[in-house]
Amino acid sequence: MQSFSGRNLDCYRGERRVLHAVDFTVTRGGALLLTGPNGSGKTSLLRAMAGLLRLAAGAIVWNDRDIAEDIEAHRRRVAYIGHLDALKPVLTVRENVSFWARLAGPAGDRAGVDHVVDEALAAFGIGRLAELPTRILSHGQRRRTNLARLITVPAPLWLLDEPTVGLDTAAITALDTAIGAHRAKGGIVVAASHVTEPSPGVDHLDLTPKLEAAGA
Repeated sequence: MQSFSGRNLDCYRGERRVLHAVDFTVTRGGALLLTGPNGSGKTSLLRAMAGLLRLAAGAIVWNDRDIAEDIEAHRRRVAYIGHLDALKPVLTVRENVSFWARLAGPAGDRAGVDHVVDEALAAFGIGRLAELPTRILSHGQRRRTNLARLITVPAPLWLLDEPTVGLDTAAITALDTAIGAHRAKGGIVVAASHVTEPSPGVDHLDLTPKLEAAGA
Protein backbone atom coordinates (compact mmCIF):
# COMPACT_ATOMS: atom_id res chain seq x y z
CA MET A 1 0.00 0.00 0.00
CA GLN A 2 1.23 3.50 -0.87
CA SER A 3 2.49 5.27 2.22
CA PHE A 4 4.29 8.42 3.34
CA SER A 5 6.03 8.49 6.70
CA GLY A 6 8.68 10.09 8.86
CA ARG A 7 10.56 8.74 11.84
CA ASN A 8 12.41 10.54 14.63
CA LEU A 9 12.68 13.79 12.67
CA ASP A 10 14.85 16.64 13.92
CA CYS A 11 15.18 19.94 12.09
CA TYR A 12 16.95 23.25 12.74
CA ARG A 13 16.32 26.74 11.38
CA GLY A 14 19.54 28.63 11.93
CA GLU A 15 20.66 27.79 15.46
CA ARG A 16 17.18 26.90 16.73
CA ARG A 17 15.80 23.39 16.74
CA VAL A 18 12.22 23.58 15.48
CA LEU A 19 11.40 19.87 15.28
CA HIS A 20 12.44 17.09 17.64
CA ALA A 21 11.62 13.37 17.49
CA VAL A 22 8.63 13.83 15.17
CA ASP A 23 6.92 10.74 13.74
CA PHE A 24 4.07 10.53 11.23
CA THR A 25 2.47 8.06 8.83
CA VAL A 26 -0.15 8.66 6.14
CA THR A 27 -1.34 5.92 3.80
CA ARG A 28 -3.09 5.88 0.43
CA GLY A 29 -6.20 8.08 0.48
CA GLY A 30 -5.31 9.48 3.88
CA ALA A 31 -4.98 12.96 5.31
CA LEU A 32 -2.94 14.41 8.18
CA LEU A 33 -3.62 17.70 9.95
CA LEU A 34 -0.64 19.48 11.52
CA THR A 35 -1.49 21.86 14.35
CA GLY A 36 0.41 23.95 16.87
CA PRO A 37 1.16 27.57 17.69
CA ASN A 38 3.38 29.84 15.61
CA GLY A 39 6.94 28.59 15.80
CA SER A 40 5.97 24.98 16.47
CA GLY A 41 7.49 23.80 13.19
CA LYS A 42 4.44 23.26 10.97
CA THR A 43 5.92 25.03 7.96
CA SER A 44 9.35 23.51 8.55
CA LEU A 45 7.86 20.02 8.63
CA LEU A 46 5.91 20.63 5.42
CA ARG A 47 9.02 21.93 3.69
CA ALA A 48 10.98 18.89 4.87
CA MET A 49 8.19 16.67 3.56
CA ALA A 50 8.49 18.43 0.20
CA GLY A 51 12.23 17.88 0.10
CA LEU A 52 12.94 21.60 0.44
CA LEU A 53 14.50 21.54 3.91
CA ARG A 54 17.31 19.32 5.13
CA LEU A 55 16.77 17.22 8.23
CA ALA A 56 19.26 17.09 11.10
CA ALA A 57 18.13 13.58 12.02
CA GLY A 58 15.61 10.96 10.95
CA ALA A 59 14.23 10.10 7.53
CA ILE A 60 11.14 10.80 5.45
CA VAL A 61 10.02 7.81 3.42
CA TRP A 62 7.77 7.31 0.40
CA ASN A 63 6.77 3.68 -0.15
CA ASP A 64 9.65 2.37 2.00
CA ARG A 65 12.27 4.50 0.22
CA ASP A 66 14.01 7.48 1.78
CA ILE A 67 13.09 10.54 -0.29
CA ALA A 68 16.70 11.75 0.02
CA GLU A 69 17.80 8.90 -2.27
CA ASP A 70 16.15 10.64 -5.24
CA ILE A 71 14.97 14.07 -4.15
CA GLU A 72 14.07 15.24 -7.66
CA ALA A 73 11.78 12.26 -8.18
CA HIS A 74 10.10 13.04 -4.87
CA ARG A 75 9.59 16.70 -5.75
CA ARG A 76 7.80 15.62 -8.94
CA ARG A 77 5.23 13.75 -6.85
CA VAL A 78 4.54 16.78 -4.63
CA ALA A 79 2.12 19.69 -5.03
CA TYR A 80 3.15 22.22 -2.38
CA ILE A 81 1.04 25.29 -1.54
CA GLY A 82 2.86 27.62 0.85
CA HIS A 83 1.99 30.96 2.41
CA LEU A 84 3.00 32.89 -0.71
CA ASP A 85 0.93 32.60 -3.88
CA ALA A 86 3.04 31.27 -6.76
CA LEU A 87 1.55 33.66 -9.31
CA LYS A 88 3.01 36.08 -11.83
CA PRO A 89 1.09 39.36 -11.44
CA VAL A 90 1.36 40.36 -15.10
CA LEU A 91 -0.24 37.11 -16.29
CA THR A 92 -3.97 36.47 -16.32
CA VAL A 93 -5.64 33.95 -14.06
CA ARG A 94 -5.88 31.49 -16.96
CA GLU A 95 -2.26 32.02 -17.97
CA ASN A 96 -1.03 31.39 -14.44
CA VAL A 97 -3.00 28.18 -14.00
CA SER A 98 -2.11 27.07 -17.56
CA PHE A 99 1.58 27.51 -16.80
CA TRP A 100 1.44 24.93 -14.01
CA ALA A 101 -0.74 22.58 -16.07
CA ARG A 102 1.69 22.65 -19.01
CA LEU A 103 4.67 22.22 -16.72
CA ALA A 104 3.15 19.02 -15.30
CA GLY A 105 1.33 17.66 -18.36
CA PRO A 106 2.48 15.95 -21.56
CA ALA A 107 4.14 18.23 -24.12
CA GLY A 108 1.93 19.27 -27.01
CA ASP A 109 -1.39 18.32 -25.40
CA ARG A 110 -2.90 21.80 -25.72
CA ALA A 111 -6.52 20.61 -25.79
CA GLY A 112 -6.02 18.48 -22.71
CA VAL A 113 -4.36 21.33 -20.84
CA ASP A 114 -7.13 23.78 -21.77
CA HIS A 115 -9.75 21.31 -20.56
CA VAL A 116 -8.16 20.68 -17.18
CA VAL A 117 -7.58 24.42 -16.69
CA ASP A 118 -11.26 25.12 -17.38
CA GLU A 119 -12.18 22.44 -14.82
CA ALA A 120 -9.84 23.93 -12.22
CA LEU A 121 -11.14 27.48 -12.70
CA ALA A 122 -14.74 26.29 -12.46
CA ALA A 123 -14.01 24.20 -9.35
CA PHE A 124 -12.77 27.26 -7.46
CA GLY A 125 -15.36 29.66 -8.87
CA ILE A 126 -12.92 31.87 -10.76
CA GLY A 127 -13.91 31.17 -14.35
CA ARG A 128 -15.30 34.69 -14.68
CA LEU A 129 -11.89 36.07 -13.68
CA ALA A 130 -9.97 34.01 -16.23
CA GLU A 131 -8.83 36.91 -18.43
CA LEU A 132 -7.96 39.32 -15.60
CA PRO A 133 -4.33 39.90 -14.60
CA THR A 134 -3.71 38.50 -11.13
CA ARG A 135 -2.24 41.81 -9.94
CA ILE A 136 -5.75 43.30 -9.65
CA LEU A 137 -7.28 40.39 -7.75
CA SER A 138 -8.19 40.42 -4.08
CA HIS A 139 -6.18 38.28 -1.66
CA GLY A 140 -8.93 35.66 -1.60
CA GLN A 141 -9.13 35.54 -5.41
CA ARG A 142 -5.37 35.12 -5.69
CA ARG A 143 -5.54 32.33 -3.14
CA ARG A 144 -8.26 30.57 -5.17
CA THR A 145 -6.11 30.90 -8.29
CA ASN A 146 -3.12 29.39 -6.52
CA LEU A 147 -5.18 26.50 -5.16
CA ALA A 148 -6.70 25.85 -8.60
CA ARG A 149 -3.37 24.55 -9.80
CA LEU A 150 -3.76 21.56 -7.48
CA ILE A 151 -6.35 20.19 -9.87
CA THR A 152 -4.11 20.65 -12.89
CA VAL A 153 -1.02 18.93 -11.45
CA PRO A 154 -1.12 15.10 -11.26
CA ALA A 155 0.78 14.90 -7.97
CA PRO A 156 -0.12 12.11 -5.51
CA LEU A 157 1.06 14.12 -2.48
CA TRP A 158 -0.51 17.48 -1.59
CA LEU A 159 1.26 19.58 1.07
CA LEU A 160 -0.80 22.60 2.12
CA ASP A 161 0.34 25.33 4.51
CA GLU A 162 -2.64 27.17 6.06
CA PRO A 163 -4.62 26.70 2.82
CA THR A 164 -7.87 28.29 4.07
CA VAL A 165 -6.33 31.66 5.07
CA GLY A 166 -8.08 34.42 3.12
CA LEU A 167 -10.81 32.13 1.78
CA ASP A 168 -14.55 32.68 2.14
CA THR A 169 -17.00 29.88 2.91
CA ALA A 170 -17.58 29.00 -0.76
CA ALA A 171 -13.86 28.73 -1.45
CA ILE A 172 -13.29 26.56 1.64
CA THR A 173 -16.07 24.26 0.42
CA ALA A 174 -14.40 24.10 -3.01
CA LEU A 175 -11.08 23.19 -1.39
CA ASP A 176 -12.72 20.51 0.75
CA THR A 177 -14.32 19.06 -2.38
CA ALA A 178 -10.99 19.03 -4.23
CA ILE A 179 -9.26 17.34 -1.27
CA GLY A 180 -12.03 14.75 -1.07
CA ALA A 181 -11.72 13.96 -4.78
CA HIS A 182 -7.94 13.70 -4.50
CA ARG A 183 -8.18 11.30 -1.57
CA ALA A 184 -10.86 9.24 -3.32
CA LYS A 185 -8.36 8.61 -6.13
CA GLY A 186 -5.77 7.44 -3.60
CA GLY A 187 -3.96 10.73 -3.11
CA ILE A 188 -2.41 11.80 0.19
CA VAL A 189 -2.90 15.22 1.82
CA VAL A 190 -0.95 16.86 4.65
CA ALA A 191 -2.17 20.30 5.76
CA ALA A 192 -1.05 22.71 8.46
CA SER A 193 -3.70 24.74 10.26
CA HIS A 194 -4.48 26.60 13.47
CA VAL A 195 -7.75 24.62 13.61
CA THR A 196 -7.32 22.20 16.48
CA GLU A 197 -10.07 19.72 15.67
CA PRO A 198 -9.55 17.61 12.53
CA SER A 199 -12.47 16.54 10.35
CA PRO A 200 -13.68 12.93 10.58
CA GLY A 201 -11.30 10.58 8.80
CA VAL A 202 -8.33 12.95 9.18
CA ASP A 203 -5.36 12.05 11.39
CA HIS A 204 -3.92 14.69 13.71
CA LEU A 205 -0.37 15.60 14.69
CA ASP A 206 -0.12 18.30 17.36
CA LEU A 207 3.38 19.78 17.26
CA THR A 208 3.00 21.66 20.56
CA PRO A 209 4.63 18.90 22.65
CA LYS A 210 7.44 18.71 20.09
CA LEU A 211 7.95 22.46 20.41
CA GLU A 212 8.32 22.08 24.17
CA ALA A 213 10.71 19.14 23.74
CA ALA A 214 12.81 21.15 21.32
CA GLY A 215 13.34 23.72 24.06
CA ALA A 216 11.76 26.63 22.16
